[in-house]
Amino acid sequence: MSEHHDHHHHHNHENQSSKNLKIAFFLNLGFTILEIIGGLYVNSIAIVSDAIHDLGDSLSLGTAWYLNIKSKKKASNKFSFGYSRFSLLGALINSIVLIAGSIYVLYEAVGRILKPEHSDAQGMIIFAIVGVAVNGFAAWKLSGGGSMNEKVVSWHLLEDVLGWVAVLIVGIVMQFKDIHYLDPALSLVITLYILWNVIKRLKDTLFIFLQGVPENVSIAEIEEKIKAINHVESLHHTHVWSLEGEHNVFTTHVKLQEITHFTDLLAVKKEIKNLLKDYHFSHYTIETELNTESCVLAES
Repeated sequence: MSEHHDHHHHHNHENQSSKNLKIAFFLNLGFTILEIIGGLYVNSIAIVSDAIHDLGDSLSLGTAWYLNIKSKKKASNKFSFGYSRFSLLGALINSIVLIAGSIYVLYEAVGRILKPEHSDAQGMIIFAIVGVAVNGFAAWKLSGGGSMNEKVVSWHLLEDVLGWVAVLIVGIVMQFKDIHYLDPALSLVITLYILWNVIKRLKDTLFIFLQGVPENVSIAEIEEKIKAINHVESLHHTHVWSLEGEHNVFTTHVKLQEITHFTDLLAVKKEIKNLLKDYHFSHYTIETELNTESCVLAES
């Protein structure tokens, strides 16, 4: 009875998680479209730069929502590790779109500082109030979420709220004093901040794509611990990589010595598996070889 209740509760949470991401996605995308049109209408490059930021968040939300559904699919013959790695592709596309958008905004903002143009301060204030409300509501909807996707996206939306507060302050200042360069200067600050974060995230994404060893895992440390186990002579072909930044995979070949009974081999394997539990690998493979065997891979 308890097991059925837990399964039902987990299923409900997954549905709620998907629903929250869906609401936040459509809310953000709709507002981004309105923002681009409005930013051009009130002639505010700061609003357009925030629209580029919001477009990136809409892509993140859309990817997160899609993956929330896709990740429930079991591993298949085509994707033997399942579909969690799809999130990397989403992050890569998202980063490229944001970098392209940011370069455009930087070009426009520098042009506006060199040749100042008038911006509609009242229009900026109205958009900023709507921006704080929309992003604030979306962030609140996702703040109680349990999934990593929801938490990450919630932080992005909170950053947007701060961006809109900055637009609001500039709009209010410009109501009293028409300083033309304030709007492009703010857009430069927002865009450079976005670019710094995007490049950092792109670097992390490419590192996982290239199957780099996760920062929180030390291959040397694991090898030393395994070598300390009785009957273990040496290790080779030890590999650690991450599927999508959260779930790590481990494989190794263990050369054994002084194995006289099959029970000795089983005992070594059991001890290695117990040791690996501390590292919370989502998947691991241990190949054992007797010292009389020669490993074809080790020789190549």
